[in-house]
Amino acid sequence: MSNLAKKVVTAAEPAPAPAVKPRYLEALHLVERLHRRLLDVIKDEFERRGRDDVNSVQALLLYNIGDKELTASELRTRGYYLGSNVSYNVKKLVEMGYLHHARSRVDRRAVRISLTEKGREVHEIVSALYDKHARTIEPIGGISDDDFHRLNASLIRLERFWTDQIRYRL
Repeated sequence: MSNLAKKVVTAAEPAPAPAVKPRYLEALHLVERLHRRLLDVIKDEFERRGRDDVNSVQALLLYNIGDKELTASELRTRGYYLGSNVSYNVKKLVEMGYLHHARSRVDRRAVRISLTEKGREVHEIVSALYDKHARTIEPIGGISDDDFHRLNASLIRLERFWTDQIRYRL
């Protein structure tokens, strides 16, 4: 076989998977699993308090809204809500008295949402849970501030990589 033929055959063969692939797939699995586990932790906290009035997705949404006044679409674009049914949960939270909603003065088509007193109570429960975790994660979980610094830097780079894949169609 000539050198040119070898190059053609070699170019047609798929390249072997890089060594990083198993770690990349593991990270993808962990990110998914960690989000589900966070929702379980929030659900457990509300169950311990005897509260079943909101689910963990709704509680996390209320926590993320906090003191802000937002539109429903801003919830997704800012990363405060990861599901596809944001309007359903917003509607339910309004009906249950956790969210105020009002037409925007600037754009009458947009509905602005903010927490009611009842919504602020849920926000405070999740905030207290996070405070407890922040106090205990190093001595009990063995994860230091420096560990989180490196982890967060890597996650930010991964997010930027994925964003570039979409934006520049890489």
